[in-house]
Amino acid sequence: MFCSIERTLSIVGERWTFLILREALLSGTVKFADFEKLLGIAPNILVERLNTLVAAGILEKREYREEGSRARFSYHSTPKGEQLKLVLGALQQWGDDNIPPAGGVTMVRQTADGREGVRVGFISADGVPQDASDVQILPSDSYPFERRAKRLLGAAS
Repeated sequence: MFCSIERTLSIVGERWTFLILREALLSGTVKFADFEKLLGIAPNILVERLNTLVAAGILEKREYREEGSRARFSYHSTPKGEQLKLVLGALQQWGDDNIPPAGGVTMVRQTADGREGVRVGFISADGVPQDASDVQILPSDSYPFERRAKRLLGAAS
């Protein structure tokens, strides 16, 4: 897979995966039983999605043992996983802007000190916010030549 979007979606591009990430990254959920209860997800699907996230280095497994119980695993975000908070925030912002719930938004994005709301957006290399309509995403030199040529020819016609 040459495309970053395609490679990313092969790991996180499934509804349950994003909901697991929402709970892990935004709510701090780490225990299997808590994911299962909060999401209402079947255990076999949860195991599969958690294993995919661990294999990709997005979550890490840590063994723990509650008194009187067998050893279990908890799932914690890695720095790679923390970067997906931006994606979750962008999805949330899009939903709030375009398909808001009747009762109002259910979560807010704000600075860690709680003083200011924040929006997700494009920022230029020199730190200037850019409107999405002013941003282009173009093929690079690493984009497969035959696809790039088709894309450029299609744009010219």
